[in-house]
Order: sequence, then structure tokens, then C-alpha cells
Amino acid sequence: MAIKLSTSNYGKSRVRLVRITRGSEQHHLKDVSLDIQFEGDFEEVHALGDNRKVLPTDTMKNTVYALAGQRPVGEIEEFGLRLTDHFLANNPPVRNVRVTLTERQWARIPAEGQPHPWAFVGGRPDKRTAMVSATRAGHSIQAGIEDLLVLKSHESAFEGYIRDSYTTLQETRDRIFATVVKANWSYGRQDVAFGRCWEGARGVLLQTFAVHRSESVQHTLYAMAGAVLDAFGEIDAIRLSMPNKHHLPVDLSPFGMDNNNEVFVATDEPYGLIEAVVRRDSGFQF
Repeated sequence: MAIKLSTSNYGKSRVRLVRITRGSEQHHLKDVSLDIQFEGDFEEVHALGDNRKVLPTDTMKNTVYALAGQRPVGEIEEFGLRLTDHFLANNPPVRNVRVTLTERQWARIPAEGQPHPWAFVGGRPDKRTAMVSATRAGHSIQAGIEDLLVLKSHESAFEGYIRDSYTTLQETRDRIFATVVKANWSYGRQDVAFGRCWEGARGVLLQTFAVHRSESVQHTLYAMAGAVLDAFGEIDAIRLSMPNKHHLPVDLSPFGMDNNNEVFVATDEPYGLIEAVVRRDSGFQF
């Protein structure tokens, strides 16, 4: 029976990079985890054990540190572009390079009434993400956010849904709406102020979640995505993943008490998971 390699990729995962840029008055901290993957002409590697086309994954790791040593990382999207261009230029068998970056947020410690120039505290729990995919024909750039925990205690409803013999969920006009937002969006071009767009998109997601009168998670997800597209013409499409982190009212009647929609138990499992892609007519296909 004849067999042939269909697809393959290989690379280095969880490359941790901490880069300090030491200015004369302030130090700047970047804390990034990277995944690197190559796709290309690697049939002989798998079928024959011929490694002449293989760049060791250890070299991929070293390249991250070497490029970070040459100059500051800058925006993580820009560093991803530097890495993909380097790997494509130096590895002819490679057709596609994909670099995924996750940045941990740090904040300056307040000291004597102002942010300390070189002392930091762990900042917001949400993380900034980016993915740069490159071939010799061009690049695609995505950015995003994950672990963005949000909750609203009013103006969230869920009613009018299908009911059958197994339905026990009660309709409500006022429930807790909690979720952990994961968002990814694509840029239509490279000349983007990536940091400004990321901070702006994060702010729009949060504001829309807060003010939107929600009829369902789907309803608010769509409003959040649309608000980002309206605010940033640089963004072609956005994908949102929003698990419904349920908060269930506790029955206080055994204690002779009423629960006026104030006492809840938070549950981790099971949970509803709502996801969607919203794009412009000519937008990127995730």
C-alpha cells in the first residue's frame, strides 16, 4: 500500500522571554510566551529520517532570544513579524511560519506618589495575544485577549426559548451574567498602531458588555463584536468565545427566608459555551 505524508508541522512551544529595556529614567518590561510552528517540505524527514531540511527547535528558541537582544521587542505583533521574516529568509524548505505570542501584563508599583521606574507588580489577569502567520506571498496578523473575566448583576435576561419535556430552566428578566471573554481579531494591513488598537478594542469590549441590555449571551456577544468593528476600521473580523459562568440563586426557603435575587452559588461545570465570528463583508475567514 502506497502512503504519503499529508500534512505536518513542527516547532517550539512555551518559549518564555522576559526583556528589560533600560532607559535612563525608566525601565520597560515585556513578559512574553511564544509558540513557533513550521510547515513545509518535510517529506524526507518523516519518511527517510533525513534531517538535512530540519532547523532544530532549540535553534528556534535561541532565535527568539537573539532577536530580542538585537533591539527591544516592541509590540508583540511587530516581534512576531520579525521572527517570521527571519525564519522564512533563512529556511528555504519552510512554506509557512506561524508565531503565537501571549503577553503577561505588568504594572508599575506606586511609590512616593508616582509609578516606580523599575519596580513592577503583576497587573491585570487578562492576557494580550497575537498570532503572525507568514508565507513568501505575505503575512496575516491576528491579535486578541484572553482570560478577561467580567460580570454584570443587572440588565441581563433569558426568556422565550424552546421548552420541551426536559426543560427545567426558569425564564428570567434579571440574572447575573458572568463570562471569561476570549477574543481574536484580524488586521487587514500591517501599518497599524497595534498597542493603541489592542487597548482600544479591550475598552470597547468592556464598555459594550457593561451597557448592553442583554437578552442572551449571543445577543451581547454580537453587540460587542459589532462595536469593535465600528470603532476600528483596521480590524476585518473578530471571533469571540464566551462561556456562560453560571450563578444560580440559592433556595433559602428551608430557612424561612426569601431570596430577593441576592444570594447565588457560582458553578464551574457544566457551562454553556457561546462562540461566533463577526466580520465585514470582505473580512478575514478564521
